[in-house]
Amino acid sequence: MRRGGESGLCGAIATRAKRVVKALSIIRHRAVFRPPHGRPRGAPNCQRPRVTSSTSPASYRTLSVADMAEVDQVIHRRLSSQVALVNQISHYIVSAGGKRVRPMLLLLIAGALGNRTAERHELAAVVEFIHTATLLHDDVVDESDLRRGRKTANALFGNAASVLVGDFLYSRAFQMMVSTNRLRVMEVLAEATNVIAEGEVLQLMNMHDPDISVDDYLRVIEYKTAKLFEASARLGAVISDAPAEVEAACADYGRALGTAFQLIDDLLDYEGSTAELGKNIGDDLREGKPTLPLLVAMQRGTPEESALIRQAIEQGEVERMPQVIEIVRRTGALEVTREAAQAQAQQAERCLEALPESEWREALLQLSFDSIHRSN
Repeated sequence: MRRGGESGLCGAIATRAKRVVKALSIIRHRAVFRPPHGRPRGAPNCQRPRVTSSTSPASYRTLSVADMAEVDQVIHRRLSSQVALVNQISHYIVSAGGKRVRPMLLLLIAGALGNRTAERHELAAVVEFIHTATLLHDDVVDESDLRRGRKTANALFGNAASVLVGDFLYSRAFQMMVSTNRLRVMEVLAEATNVIAEGEVLQLMNMHDPDISVDDYLRVIEYKTAKLFEASARLGAVISDAPAEVEAACADYGRALGTAFQLIDDLLDYEGSTAELGKNIGDDLREGKPTLPLLVAMQRGTPEESALIRQAIEQGEVERMPQVIEIVRRTGALEVTREAAQAQAQQAERCLEALPESEWREALLQLSFDSIHRSN
């Protein structure tokens, strides 16, 4: 990727977002995100904006249902191990379900580019294995005990077993990608897993630190969450032999979608319920994660309110959750976070103009819309 300036409507909307954020006194000097080694977000590959329609809810799931069934078969076949505990833990976490957004993203991009090969099912499973491995490791690092509405693997089988099975899923994913005989596929996924690991370390460094900047917070999202979305979308283009500019636009779509997705996740920790989310409300606060709702609330709240949130972040005081939620809601921090997610979803939509018109592209538009209009 190369560095470059904003152009066209992508640049105009990025400028508008910058004015909004500046007016809210949240971000002083950066409204677009920069990748570790690339041009600013809001790429020249993205064209005119599109308005997402919700007339065909979850059309992306309808379109990809047969493909996802094939992916599930690949997942269960490739999970096989001669070690019983590996089978037990890996099947436990995979059978918990989940949205499977990342493999679906790869399938939809490939479909939009006319790819109907079996290779896409194998790589979609690879992406899900990598994601599942990160979940196993995350739950150990975060000391989580609930995910997708049931006990985490580490709560049931212990930290050591969970970490090692996460390693197994990583290595199995690389074993599968090697079988594609595509150097570009291996390059994309090797970079993605490396950046994700860096994101995990960045997040660890930011724990219990109420003084991190919004830029630092966004960089964690960029590395830890958005990178695998980006890689999934890029791979859909790579295996379809798409031109470089189309591949870049698909990657930009995935990156923006992943950022929007994580922003909503961070919002839901202060707006949702345990039953809806399938995890404990207040986990982010307990873990000392200074997410955007908290950063905005500290900046907009009274000195007393800011001090309360600061102490809650530093100490991981989940018992202060009711007061924190009240402050977050009163200061409009949730609305600010939702606006930031909406801006990213709109940016994602613009990037889809690089794809030919089809029901697959419409499904991708719907996916970006639904990513910010969800309750779990």
